[in-house]
Amino acid sequence: MSSAAVPSTEVFAPPPRDCDGCPRLVEFRQRHRAAFTDWHNAPVPSFGPLEARLLIVGLAPGLRGANRTGRPFTGDYAGDLLYSTLLTFGLAEGVYRADPNDSLTLKDARIANAVRCVPPENKPLPAEFTTCRPFLRSEIAAMTNLRVFVALGKGAHDQTLRTLGVKSLARYPFIHGRLHELPDGRVLADSYHCSRYNTNTGRLTEAMFHDVFRAVADRLRQA
Repeated sequence: MSSAAVPSTEVFAPPPRDCDGCPRLVEFRQRHRAAFTDWHNAPVPSFGPLEARLLIVGLAPGLRGANRTGRPFTGDYAGDLLYSTLLTFGLAEGVYRADPNDSLTLKDARIANAVRCVPPENKPLPAEFTTCRPFLRSEIAAMTNLRVFVALGKGAHDQTLRTLGVKSLARYPFIHGRLHELPDGRVLADSYHCSRYNTNTGRLTEAMFHDVFRAVADRLRQA
């Protein structure tokens, strides 16, 4: 029997360490386990309390970031910008040192990925999104206080909407800085991904990223 059992929609069950639901990702994982024996090299667990009102959704773990360290957005440039921003807006406390053993904790926020295992070239396939979607769906169901989503990039935006069962994605176009009012009363905020490429090219500046989280913090205060 496959170890990629579909989790209950009542209780969040993360994927097992040796989840075999996506053959391509399993092969990629095994290759890196052999080459880098001290890396995490497994499905990356979400970070932050299930009681949070904010869920930040990324696309998938980075090869030398979360796949290495075992914590979302930890160990690569994207985490530097994301966690400094969360600290700025009171959604985290402690010190971020790009190490899962640092003192950083999240406050009223949680971070998850649409696909839990690192994909080649950071590009999950449609079938891999589909296979992994039940884990995000059950996680959202377990977050009973959840009020706001932040999607980091169009891929995360689309996968969040699909996970929520939205039939027409065209009604909610990905636009940086847009806050979408969802049918269930929750809000989806869009941001360009906080990658080094986006910041180096000027597509995303720190000020632009802060504007998104300033709007999110305001919405949480109103909730």
